[in-house]
Amino acid sequence: MVPPVPGTGTRLGGFVCIVASAAGFGAMPIFAKLAYAESVDLPSMLFLRFALAGLMMALLMRVRGMVWPSGRNLLLLVAMGGVGYVAQSFCYFAALQYATASLTALLLYLYPAIVTVLSALLVRRRLSPLRLLAVVAALFGTGLAVGGSLAGSVPGILLGIGAALIYSVYILVGERVTPLVGAMPSATVIMLAAAWVFGLVVLARGAAFPVSPVAWAAVGGIALFSTVVAMITFFAGMARLGAADAATLSTLEPVVTVILAAIFLGEAIGGWQIAGGAIILAAVVVLARSGAEPR
Repeated sequence: MVPPVPGTGTRLGGFVCIVASAAGFGAMPIFAKLAYAESVDLPSMLFLRFALAGLMMALLMRVRGMVWPSGRNLLLLVAMGGVGYVAQSFCYFAALQYATASLTALLLYLYPAIVTVLSALLVRRRLSPLRLLAVVAALFGTGLAVGGSLAGSVPGILLGIGAALIYSVYILVGERVTPLVGAMPSATVIMLAAAWVFGLVVLARGAAFPVSPVAWAAVGGIALFSTVVAMITFFAGMARLGAADAATLSTLEPVVTVILAAIFLGEAIGGWQIAGGAIILAAVVVLARSGAEPR
């Protein structure tokens, strides 16, 4: 029997969800830049992000009657949050201190190409000529973006690439665990574990929490809009569209970052940046459509 094709309304709802998710994730660097400008330091900002997001998601889990992970899966998720997501978030948000929001977002989007290569090397997944060409194109696009009219020092570029590399490993581990316990419980445990680690860092070195309404609004935007809403709408959109279409549409994320950075932060968008970013996004679309699931 041929499975039923999702209705137009279902697909339209999925499209709206993924666009909302991309807007949430894409706005995160803008919120972070605003928080930095208000003297919120990196550990304090990330502690508040994960603690607030984790508590909101835990409350949502309770309301919906979801079951918490247990046993080996719970330990693996705690490690993913306390080690993998902590390292990735630190590199990403630290990169924003040395590079523009636009460059940082583009560098993070190297992760679909990295996941493709690591999958071929570690999991023995077939790397077709088309996917190999997409990986090469993504690297070439990154070279154009980094070498063009972008503001970013060497530490910022290295941290951005490091965030993409760590996130790639995180995805490969997560794709084995998430289907067993569910996306929402997995994300909740990961958020709370990351909050615990950054909480210890804040206790050890002292906190620099927000003191102004603008700072609290920025941190709250990261926790609510760029974490909770962005994750929930992505999973909802993926359920309606499928992984490949959701992954393809999620390439709007760095586009949103570039546009918002130009509007709110006054970041210039040069020709080389546009060309490099377009090549990276085109490569991501090819990888998504050929079976590489980036998020």
